[in-house]
Amino acid sequence: MYRVKLTEFEGPLDLLLFFIRRDELEIEDIPISRITREFLDYLHVMAQLDLEIAGDFIVMAATLMQIKVRMLLPRDENAEEEEDPRAELVRRLIEYKKFKEISQQMGTLEEEQRKVYYRKFFAADMHDQPAPGEGETLADVSLFNLIAAFRSAMDHMPRKVVHEVTLSDVSVDEQMSFVLDFLRVRGATTLLTLVSHMTEKVRIIVTVIALLELTKNKVIALAAAATGDDVAIRLAAA
Repeated sequence: MYRVKLTEFEGPLDLLLFFIRRDELEIEDIPISRITREFLDYLHVMAQLDLEIAGDFIVMAATLMQIKVRMLLPRDENAEEEEDPRAELVRRLIEYKKFKEISQQMGTLEEEQRKVYYRKFFAADMHDQPAPGEGETLADVSLFNLIAAFRSAMDHMPRKVVHEVTLSDVSVDEQMSFVLDFLRVRGATTLLTLVSHMTEKVRIIVTVIALLELTKNKVIALAAAATGDDVAIRLAAA
């Protein structure tokens, strides 16, 4: 059994679908070694961001490694043909993908219906179609898009030959002010551009946490960048 939470799709199956969509893989023929390596890398990045890693992610990592081991074991030529070790995971992914697509379609229908039919005596109902981008803080971007952009930013960070241990006084509030000042002066940007001058890993991590906080408060809006593992950033509509 596995659980599907219809209101929030951020989970281990969602992360696997993220890999499949990003790399344009065949869901019925998953390259298990590659997916397992990517999954473990993302768990490591999530730990660096000090995000709470749910037990379901750990269970999925163990499942992927178990499948990898089963695929490496030699098969008995005299035994009956065994089912592909990936088969159960593929079935779960396909079923989950159906749930997700249907949920998104229903969400779209709900939004459209709110624009054409309004209940009486409910002042909070939306009676006017919002301007493009208004009220949107996350446009076509998920937690995994942000983690991918963070990982790319870390990969582009200049490397020092000598490791220096220094006390950093960077704070989330400080980086929130930096992000807002940057956007007001230079306009919309991307995560890689925002942190391109930073040479300290902790400053990049705190900057990403600041972005999450500003997004939660609907001060800025994030969207998937047109190319590469990056995230577009702009001030939210007033």
